[in-house]
Amino acid sequence: MEKIASFTVNHLKLLPGIYVSRKDRVGKEIVTTFDIRMTAPNREPVINTAEIHTIEHLGATFLRNHPAWKDKVIYFGPMGCRTGFYMILAGDLESKDVVDLVTEMFTFISEYEGEVPGAAPRDCGNYLDMNLPLAKIVAKRFLENTLKDIDETHLIYPE
Repeated sequence: MEKIASFTVNHLKLLPGIYVSRKDRVGKEIVTTFDIRMTAPNREPVINTAEIHTIEHLGATFLRNHPAWKDKVIYFGPMGCRTGFYMILAGDLESKDVVDLVTEMFTFISEYEGEVPGAAPRDCGNYLDMNLPLAKIVAKRFLENTLKDIDETHLIYPE
C-alpha cells in the first residue's frame, strides 16, 4: 500500500510552521491543505486535548467568519498526533499566501475573552474538554516563536 503524503514528511526535521501538505483537484477547482505545525514532532510535547479542542472551536469560528477568506474555508481541525492543525482552503495557494491569515487567527485566539463558541452540550460532543487559558498560551507561543518572524525554513517542508 502506498504511503499517504503526510507520512512521507520527515518528522525528525520538521519545525513549527505553515506548510503546503497537498493540493487536490475537486472538479475544476484546486484545494490546498495546509499543515499548521505548532510543535516540533517527537521533540516537543504535544498539545493537550482541551487546548487543541478550544483552538479548533476558536479557529474554525474565526476562519468561517473572516470577511476575505470565509468563502474559501473548507476545513480547520486538529491533527491526530496533536502537534498542529490542518486547514483546507479553496484555491491553488502557497504557504506565504496564508501567513497573514494564520497570524491573524492565532492573534484572535491568543487574545480571546468570553465563552468559547460552540462549547455547550447542544453544540459539541465533548464540550467539557476545553481550556481557554491554556489555549491562549499555546496560541501566543506559536505567534511569538514561529509566526512573528517566519521564514522559508518554516514555510517549506524539509528534505
